[in-house]
Amino acid sequence: MTGTTRGYHMNQSTTRTSAETLPTTGASQWLTLPHCKRVLVVVHTEVYGKRLHDILPLLESDLRIQVEFTIAPHAFNPGAVRSVPARHGGLIPWETAVRGRYDLVIAAGSQGLHLLDGPLLRLPHGAGHIKLTHPDDDRHPGAPRTVEGLGRRYLVRDGRVVPAALALAHHDDLDTLRRHCPEALPVAEVVGDSSYDLLKAGLRRRPRIRAALGLRRGQKLVVVSSTWGSGSSFNRLDALLPRLLSELDPAAFRVAVLIHPNVWSGHGDWQVRSWLSAARGHGIAVVPPQADWRAAVIAADWLIGDHGSVTLYATLARVPILLARFPQEDIDPHSPISELARVAPALSAGHRLAEQLAYARATYPADDYARIARHLSSEPGRFGRNLRKVMYRLLGLPEPAHPPVLPPLPLPAPLWETAHGEVSA
Repeated sequence: MTGTTRGYHMNQSTTRTSAETLPTTGASQWLTLPHCKRVLVVVHTEVYGKRLHDILPLLESDLRIQVEFTIAPHAFNPGAVRSVPARHGGLIPWETAVRGRYDLVIAAGSQGLHLLDGPLLRLPHGAGHIKLTHPDDDRHPGAPRTVEGLGRRYLVRDGRVVPAALALAHHDDLDTLRRHCPEALPVAEVVGDSSYDLLKAGLRRRPRIRAALGLRRGQKLVVVSSTWGSGSSFNRLDALLPRLLSELDPAAFRVAVLIHPNVWSGHGDWQVRSWLSAARGHGIAVVPPQADWRAAVIAADWLIGDHGSVTLYATLARVPILLARFPQEDIDPHSPISELARVAPALSAGHRLAEQLAYARATYPADDYARIARHLSSEPGRFGRNLRKVMYRLLGLPEPAHPPVLPPLPLPAPLWETAHGEVSA
């Protein structure tokens, strides 16, 4: 923790800009637009920052709004700065943020938000709310585990519900909230899911995305996805990746590894690349943590995953799934990922991988996966419209007179050089 904290303060010390002078102390006389509504985007981790990056286009081109960013203290702070689009202006230290006043605070986490002065809009950072709280958290002795993000410890401070609005992806989340923190129901808003909408739209550009990654016509892509923590599939990569290299025809198959940014933040970029260096040297691509994971899911022909959000989003992309790891005791039994674990085939150590991939495709449960994917969003295609309405209501401003639009996913950087087939990432 000491190293993490030190890294956090180092990041903050390099981000002091003129934005620090924005609090109303007379310094507004130096601003060209001094009467803007102030919006603070709070980034705790790289994952949270990526999710918040999706919503920024909904605030663009509005001269009534000034958007600032801060990095809040968190165990996975390293890497968070990579997901902040304001490294050269507008990124203020956390210590300055807690002294300011804001017209809207937006975050995808919960730590420290009670210290900020302004109405809080809190969003989920993954596919709904999947995991249960850790057994060693600060629960009262004997109290049941709650769902991460929707329990009282995430939403209530000193008897007060902290968010002014709690954005949810699906109406099912209201039932979860009712079980774990019913006092937050009055502030809950079902708005949909940005990743759902962007993935759905991105599927129409699948050939272009595959070509941008460096896949040749006819090549099959196997994506190996890992969330973070001791129950993740990362713990089995040392056995799985050599099998993928030895059992799959390298002329017909490409393999890409997609690792949760918390693994990179917790262990360090160099260490993760070091652990995977042998696999990389033999042609397996490692998707960089700053890359958009959705491109790999759209391009995939199979996904070998665990209980992370990426595996769940693969149901929307109509990708055959093999489960390499699933710590059932740590998952909300009412979540769609639990339903997925009951229908997706489990990876076997005793059968050849090519046969298992063929089996996953031949027995693809299309109806089951489609039903599970529908639990990712109650508002398909309407996330931008719904969330912008919430934000402008909290700001006390009328919405701009144009439809809210989420820009399409950018084409990814290549993972392979198509001319020589060598890994470039």
